[in-house]
Amino acid sequence: MTSTSINPRSTSYEFLGPPGALFISLAVPITTYALYFGCSEEAGGCPPPDLQTIPDRVTLALSSPQWWKSLWDTEAALMYLGWYAFCVVAWAILPGAVIEGKPLRNGQTKKYKINAFSTFLLSLGLATGYIYRFGPESFTFLYEKWVGFVTASVLMSFVQAVFVYAMSFQDGKLLALGGNSGNFIYDWFIGRELNPSIGSFDIKSFNELRPGLILWALVDISMACEQAVRRGGFANVTDSIWLVLLFQIGYVADGLYNEPAIFTTMDIITDGFGFMLSVGDLAWVPFVYSLQARYLVFNQVELGPVATALIVGLNGTGYWIFRDANGEKNDFRNGRNPKHLTFYTTKSGSKLLTSGWWGRSRHPNYFGDILMALAWSLPTGFNTPITYFYVTYFAVLLIHRQRRDDENCERKYGLDWERYKEIVPYRIIPKVY
Repeated sequence: MTSTSINPRSTSYEFLGPPGALFISLAVPITTYALYFGCSEEAGGCPPPDLQTIPDRVTLALSSPQWWKSLWDTEAALMYLGWYAFCVVAWAILPGAVIEGKPLRNGQTKKYKINAFSTFLLSLGLATGYIYRFGPESFTFLYEKWVGFVTASVLMSFVQAVFVYAMSFQDGKLLALGGNSGNFIYDWFIGRELNPSIGSFDIKSFNELRPGLILWALVDISMACEQAVRRGGFANVTDSIWLVLLFQIGYVADGLYNEPAIFTTMDIITDGFGFMLSVGDLAWVPFVYSLQARYLVFNQVELGPVATALIVGLNGTGYWIFRDANGEKNDFRNGRNPKHLTFYTTKSGSKLLTSGWWGRSRHPNYFGDILMALAWSLPTGFNTPITYFYVTYFAVLLIHRQRRDDENCERKYGLDWERYKEIVPYRIIPKVY
């Protein structure tokens, strides 16, 4: 098999091609910073007062060398680098099963070490012990050095994207079908190599699950510590921030505990690893997804038992749909069908579920995700729309992913996909969309 047949040129673009890739590459870091400067104590509120003066203040800041220097924090950068190194060392030394991924188009099968949940537990244990020994004020540095940590994570994302792009030109590399366009900006952004690795260390799956996702949980804990310092101890921390911690850390724990499931996702199977995934994993997840917890530090909301119960119920419903739907899919892909679900067999021999959650919509797990995202935002109340950025963004992201998946399935199954859509007409939300 020739190199050209294994790694054909990409014939189509996503995200409007190179201009869209460049726009997103700039927009993601800018949005991450903007969500801080537009919703923080430093800015004066969420949003800041005197909105009409914001354009002038932005222009003044961008023209000030001192403002640009303020984005850098050497101590925060060293701490972030130490955190990343800790995750690598934990991956290397903690025990874990080794599983095989899906067969690749070159006939090979990658092996992955499964110990992300162990790394998570170790991290939580160390953080808990540190807080217990030195008090909550010792763990507020993530709140205090927020901008410095964002800068460090964006820089790490950029460096990794450049590194894996350069690596992809070595002989024998398996490229992503969508990342070999020949355009530098686009391929660097979307990911040229499918599975960039250093020995047995798979860079893509490592970044997907460990540094950013676990850091998200630690950021939330740091926000609770900051509120505890201000309110005289953990006993006085608001019910709203406890809910956010419960929901988000629980979500992280669930994802890491079910680590093997990630190796059947589009990110691992079809997408390359470039700036899109690196900045999403390392910067966007920990510092955007934790917006609600950060907001509740300086806008402390007491929900009361009734609102708390309703929000818990909404999150529980979303989690049930998300987990049960994913369980049905994973069981079926692994040759099990304990619920005796019906399915449609395509001409290629592939089987598509047509009952259970997957008979109600083609992406029922996304519906559960959206319900949980809404539950994570509701504890912040209704004084600002900014804290609902996450659920809005996440809904758009999932709709985009659904459309990508439908397009891939249409190419793969042809007329069979049209017949399948007649059986399961709804995309995400049953009876609605």
